[in-house]
Amino acid sequence: MKNKKLALWSFLALAVFAFVAYFNDYELKLVPNEPDLKPRAVRPSPQENVSDFKLAGGSERENRGFPQRKIIDLTSLFPGLFYREGPTDEKKIALTFDDGPDSVYTPQILDILKKENIKATFFLIGNRAELFTDVVRRIEKEGHVIGNHTMNHPNIIKLNEAQTQQEIKEGEEALYKIINYRTALFRSPYGSLTPEKVKEVEKLDYKIIAWNVDSLDWKSLTAEQVKYNILENVKAGSIVLQHSSGSEKEDLTGSVAALEEVITILKDEGYKFVTIPELLDIQYKK
Repeated sequence: MKNKKLALWSFLALAVFAFVAYFNDYELKLVPNEPDLKPRAVRPSPQENVSDFKLAGGSERENRGFPQRKIIDLTSLFPGLFYREGPTDEKKIALTFDDGPDSVYTPQILDILKKENIKATFFLIGNRAELFTDVVRRIEKEGHVIGNHTMNHPNIIKLNEAQTQQEIKEGEEALYKIINYRTALFRSPYGSLTPEKVKEVEKLDYKIIAWNVDSLDWKSLTAEQVKYNILENVKAGSIVLQHSSGSEKEDLTGSVAALEEVITILKDEGYKFVTIPELLDIQYKK
């Protein structure tokens, strides 16, 4: 008898919930514990799922989450070598994209930049450049600047000097074989640097490019979140960080979706988009 009463009350409760939901436009969805965040339309091709495509140092989340690294003012310690932003007297900003190339996000970003007639700076990983040489050539052909982001994307503060220089030299050589020039711009994976590492990179004749506006797109954010992170922090001279590829843990769909509107809004506010060498008045070729 008790079981029948319990079943009756359960049925009535469910009926009331369904009635309220229907007339209040609620939608009941069954959501899996681990939702598939990446839409099928932009799922990486099988070629991108090989071991060569993995980031040697792990995902951005694993390296840039908590606990946070101690903040060191490398700009003041190494003027003319380490840059986080450009001059603030003109409304110029530089869009930069890390961790490419790939055949999914990078071409979409290039399509948007081409449509908007904007040149950007791409910091490319050597082993990915070897996988997608046609995309690298497109970046170069369409007037964008290319920088070195190491060969395998390790966390270089965990490497000794010989290993660090090998990573950078191999990345430089991989890019040189495709674009026929040796880039003079370097960005450290995860932004991981110490004063000692800066000195090691300097020996290889590079300018080190960081950023002062982080989209945080590596957190698999929505388009609205990415737009907020950029638009609320950008100012004259800003270097903006987004990604044109990532690890298997990162969904950049929102970042790509935000890009065109970010560009439109900033254009309306009078900003001019330039490459890193234009913003900083430095050479990008050795």
